[in-house]
Order: sequence, then C-alpha cells, then structure tokens
Amino acid sequence: MNTAEPVRELTVVRAEPEAAGVLGITLADPGGGPLPDWEPGAHIDVVLPSGTVRSYSLCGRPEDRDAYRIAVLRVPDGRGGSEELHTTPLVGSGLTVRGPRNRFPLVPAPRYVFIAGGIGITPLLPMLRELAARPGAASWSLLYGGRSLDTMAFHAEVTALRGGEITLWPQDSHGLPDLDRTLTGLSPDTVVYCCGPDGLLDAVRTRTERLLPPGALHLERFQPAAPAAPPASDGAFEVELRRTGLTLRVPTDRSLLDVVREAVPGVPYSCEQGMCGTCETKVLDGTPEHHDVLLTDEEREAGNTMMICVGRAESSRLVLDL
Repeated sequence: MNTAEPVRELTVVRAEPEAAGVLGITLADPGGGPLPDWEPGAHIDVVLPSGTVRSYSLCGRPEDRDAYRIAVLRVPDGRGGSEELHTTPLVGSGLTVRGPRNRFPLVPAPRYVFIAGGIGITPLLPMLRELAARPGAASWSLLYGGRSLDTMAFHAEVTALRGGEITLWPQDSHGLPDLDRTLTGLSPDTVVYCCGPDGLLDAVRTRTERLLPPGALHLERFQPAAPAAPPASDGAFEVELRRTGLTLRVPTDRSLLDVVREAVPGVPYSCEQGMCGTCETKVLDGTPEHHDVLLTDEEREAGNTMMICVGRAESSRLVLDL
C-alpha cells in the first residue's frame, strides 16, 4: 500500500434501491473512459460529499470496464457514512474514488462453500458469477441469510445463477441459518468464503476450525471484531518515515495513523478500525504490533506490512515506507 495509489473523480450515474435499506450505486468515468480492472473480492474507497472516507465492495462484473457498482446498507446508528449516502441526492454528482484493491481474492479450489449474511453478499456475488460462468470448473454452494427476503439485496440475481446449489435463508421465516448442515461432512479440499455480521463470522470460524484444515476459511468483515484485545505494548515509540525523511514520536494516547497524517496528509486511510486494508503500509525495520483483522498469522509473523490505523510497535522504533 502506498500513497501513489490512483485517485479519480467518478460520476454517479445510478442510485436506486436494491433491497429494503440497501442502496445500489453505479459510478462511471465522466469522460466515458474505461475504469481500472479488478477481480472478485475487490473494494474501493469512496470519499463522501462530507469528506468522510468509506470502503465498499465492488459487486458488479469485472468485465464491465465502463462502471463500478457498489451497494450500501443503511445503518442509522452507525458511523454516518451510509446515512449520508442514503440521504444525499447523488445522481449526476461526482465522488472521489481510490482503488480498487483486493484483500479477499477468490483462490483456486475444486470445491467452494459461500456463506453470506445480509450485505455480506456484495463481495461474494462477483465470485459466484465467475464460477457460474465456468461450468464444471469447480463445485460450489451458497447459503445466503438475511432478516427477511425483502432486505436481501440481489436475491433474484443470485437465484438466477446456474451451476451451484443456492439456499436463501430469510430469518423471519426460517430462523437462524443451519451452519452445521452446511459445513459438516465437507471434503478437506473445500474452501469456505464468508462475509457478514460478527456473530455469523464467529460461528463459521468455530466450525471450520474444527472441521476443515487450516487456511480453508476466508473471511471479510464489515465491522471490526469485538471486543478487541488491548494492545500488548501501548507505550510510546518512534516511527521513521523513510521516504519523507522524518522521525516522529507516537505517544501512548495517539494512533500511529494520526501522527503519520500530520507529516503525510495524503496517506490513504478509511475505516480506522483495521478491517479494510486501505492504510496497509510496508515495514522496513522494527517489529509491528498488529491489531487488524486482515493479516494472516503468517503475515503477522513476517512483519512486512501493517495497518497503521490500529497497529503499534513491539520494538522501540519502526521504519515505514512512507
């Protein structure tokens, strides 16, 4: 991750409901030019009219270079980003977009199980389309749950896909999803993808850790895991920004990102909770202390990158590629 990531101004060409409480937004280049390519699982950062930055999964078709498509769940008691998009007239206006980037790619496998909870269908939908377009390449199934059918975005599009087993599970008529039936008896070479609320992700993780080999589960969160463990070493430390040529002090009561932004105002960031990957930064020296939900155990052990919005330092000094 670096500050040279492309930033572009796109025009909102469509903003219409995709389900109860879900707004679909289509963005295009104002000059009609092609947009950068992407792969299933990718997301973009969107700068809202207020200046707030939020990350949203791309849920359109990667082969469509003319537009990006996102879907935003309205969360009235959230951090304000979704409420702003749902209440602001958008069509014809411009939004600044950064990305796309992908921390949730579709890995090759002979068998897949997809589990979506609510708006968690958005990063999985392009994956499902890709597999449906390659009949016989892999077997796959989808369990898609939501509060009710009218709140489940893209459910008609999902059920129209061919080549896999699709189960819609509205909670108001079916109760909680039957994860045991979905995850028990799977072949060891099955890969599981899950996106949705924390309760669903934790339940899926518990079962896959017991039933499948390590590495079989791929998760994406739309909110940080809670409660977060307190940092092991929350003391002050130094950070050297190698390309900027500055050494800064990070006190105990400030985040690394806040201190870095004073020296590098354009450093990319979005969620500030360690879950989107926007602020991922290369570590040149020192031992980072990780508090994100993105890096694997192997990546944490290697210590080559960190999410500077929540990460700190185990060593007294860090050197970052900024």
